Amino acid sequence: MLKPALGAGAALLALPVLTVVLLTAHSQADGSNSLDAAEPTDEAINDIPPAYLRLYQEAARPPGLTWNVLAAIGDIETDHGRNPPHCIPNAAGAAGPMQFLAITWSVYGIDGNRDGRTDRCDPADAIPGAANYLAANGAVKGGKHLEQALWHYNHADWYVRKVLDRAKDYAAPPATGDGAKVVKAALRWLGTPYSWGGGGPSGPTYGIQHGADIKGFDCSGLAQHAWSKAGINLHRVAADQYNDGPHIPRDKLQPGDLVFFATNPANPRTIHHVGINIGKGRMVHAPHTGDVVRIAKFADVPYREREYAGATRPVHK
Repeated sequence: MLKPALGAGAALLALPVLTVVLLTAHSQADGSNSLDAAEPTDEAINDIPPAYLRLYQEAARPPGLTWNVLAAIGDIETDHGRNPPHCIPNAAGAAGPMQFLAITWSVYGIDGNRDGRTDRCDPADAIPGAANYLAANGAVKGGKHLEQALWHYNHADWYVRKVLDRAKDYAAPPATGDGAKVVKAALRWLGTPYSWGGGGPSGPTYGIQHGADIKGFDCSGLAQHAWSKAGINLHRVAADQYNDGPHIPRDKLQPGDLVFFATNPANPRTIHHVGINIGKGRMVHAPHTGDVVRIAKFADVPYREREYAGATRPVHK
């Protein structure tokens, strides 16, 4: 069932900046934002379309405005673009996944995908546009400044509370160490096309053979790129990456570990796929031609379980 779009948020975006008298209900004290997180929760993964999740992460403005706050707004306003469909304006004229009025969009709109247009109906523009609006109202300072920025998005205390509560639903506690860097690097590319032979330490590239016209990643290219962000160089092919570090028992898996799948799990030379473990039996991976970098379960998925060949935690050579 689709969630109802509230539509009130952006309808109020067009109101002029209110006087300081109206802001006295909100504390002016500085504060750190406790909502920051490196990884999405299961609820976020199940609820947010992968392309939207990537856009929320890319548009976040640290230190105060985090991806999960943007995602919470997108959820409350339009269920991440699902409702209303086809960018149908609401009664106030607000439209798009972040519910902008045309007059407000003319000031804060962003050409996020650099296609020469600023389109409030395009999530690639609307999500960074929302980040731009919030940042202009102090969200990047975090704490009470973030609350004030959310209040400007919709002049209602209940709305601020609802956004912050929803943001906590979407955010896992921040991880630390090399594995956290690896997971963060991989998640940045959610929605990027699969390209056979594509990708490497520098990011997505055009592939080879049937990937020659596609800029993106294959499974081992994504793994190589993500681990490069932790300062570790991997071999290019998944079967070789299996030996780029010690093998890790399944019950000792940590975020960032590489998980491998083989035609014959007893023979590492038949490994044909690698993913990046993010916990709870899930991985970030580039699946196959025609698909995109996405989060998927491997635990309790029958064909993945049959092909599971082990895991590796890469180390400096």
